[in-house]
Parts: sequence; C-alpha cells; structure tokens
Amino acid sequence: MDLPFDGAISAFFHNDAPDQIRQAIKGADKDDILNDTYPYPERMGRKQYETEMEQLQIELVKLQSWARESDERIVMVFEGRDGAGKGGTIKRMQQNLNPRAARVVALSKPTDTESGQWYFQRYICHLPSLGEMVFYDRSWYNRGVVEPVFGFCTDAQREHFFSQVVPFEKTLVDDGIHLFKFWLNVGRAEQLRRMLARESDPLKQWKLSKIDVMGLGKWDAYSAAIADTLGRSHTSTTPWTVIRSDDKRRARLAAIRTVLHAFEYPNKDTAAIGAIDDKICGGPDIWDV
Repeated sequence: MDLPFDGAISAFFHNDAPDQIRQAIKGADKDDILNDTYPYPERMGRKQYETEMEQLQIELVKLQSWARESDERIVMVFEGRDGAGKGGTIKRMQQNLNPRAARVVALSKPTDTESGQWYFQRYICHLPSLGEMVFYDRSWYNRGVVEPVFGFCTDAQREHFFSQVVPFEKTLVDDGIHLFKFWLNVGRAEQLRRMLARESDPLKQWKLSKIDVMGLGKWDAYSAAIADTLGRSHTSTTPWTVIRSDDKRRARLAAIRTVLHAFEYPNKDTAAIGAIDDKICGGPDIWDV
C-alpha cells in the first residue's frame, strides 16, 4: 500500500523521533496512555464510555431544542495540535443534532481575496444566526500558533492579531453569543501514534496534510506558541477550556459536559450529565507540554 507523503510519518518515527517517544510507542498496548503525567494509565473502557456518551447526546438534543426555541446562538471553537481529537469530538457532539442548526466550519487556507481582507472577516461570515450552533474546527487562532510556526505571518501581523482577538471575542459575547474555546492538548508520543495510525489507514489518510507532516519536527516551536497564545487570550469573559486529550473518550465527554453545564434548559438531567473531570479539564494552568 502506498503511504501518503511517501511514508514521511513512518520515516520520522524511525529516524527523527526522540528515542523515549519511539520506545513508548513500541512498548504500549492499544489502551495504554503514553503520557506519564496523564492522571489515568489506560483509556476509559468502551462500555462505560458509550453509556455516558448516549446520556450526554440526549442532553445535547434537549439543549439544541431550547436554543432554537429561545433564539440562542452558540459558538464552539476547537483548537489543538494535529491529532488532538478536534474532529472526533465535534463529530460526537453534532451527530444526533439537527444539522440545519448545528454547522461545522473547517476552513482551508485563505484565498487571495481573503488574504487581503481583515483577518477575522472570513470567520465572521460563518457565525450563527438565531437558534444555531456553530463548531469551528480550527479558527482565527491559526494566527496565534500555526501561522507563526510555519512562517505564514510576520511577527507584526501576529502582534496585531493579539491586540484585536480579545476585544473581538468580547464583542461576540456582548452581542449575546455563547462562546466556548476548547484547547485539546495531546502528548507527543500519543500524537505520533495517532499520526502513524492515520498514515496506514486508507480511510483516514485524507486527514493528513503536508503541514501535519512538517509539524512533527516542530514540537518545541508549537509548544512556545501555544503557551503564549493561551496566556494572552484567556480572560474571565472569554476563557479557554483546556482538555488533556491523550484519552479521546474522556476528552469528548469532558467537552460535552462543559457545554451542558453552562446552560439551564427544560428537562435538564444534571445527574445524567455528571461532573466534569477536573483532572483533565480546566484552564490553561493544566496545560501540559
């Protein structure tokens, strides 16, 4: 089987990955957590996960029904390194909702026209109307992390972004939009394990891009940009929710619970929602490089 990008991810694993990362992947069972600082040694069991997920998805349906009847607007921004679980989390949140009022926004690189616009402009046109939920699979925070790491923006452009992003988001909140910002954080060994799995799976190879491959060798640069971004854009009005996503199952549940706990809606079942796992879900202080 031909591998995407001529097997560049496998080549990185064999030739360039730090030895401790390589050994952690080689010696692990599929359910093992590879990050020594993660508070659980194994991922959540499937039966428990599916039971809790079904309960939470029922609550999401209730939430959407209330949002549509009440003309509420909800925005969820999902950020994180490649392979952190953004798309999978969004999929589980959206899959039982009415797609007419629950949209996913996953923009490609800017066109020439968009490059000449105000930076936030192409994201604004996708904001929700009354009664809608919008999931941003990556967002305007590309300028905080991805673009500077790869030299796609200047230092001046990045600084200009940070001078505007908090006021921009505060404007959204002041206008009545419920804004959630999720940073899914995955450890280096787990990220590489997931990328290797994508490379060898014909059904998932489409998820890989040249940027993903190049990013494997830029771990430290990403870490510095992430830490700076979280520090400069986390406020009481527009906070970040950081979720450690070495276990995708726990991460998905934590994201959904964060949203559900933020609203009061008819027939809300607090017991079914359960508590947010503060061992893996909190503010930027739990971010773990």
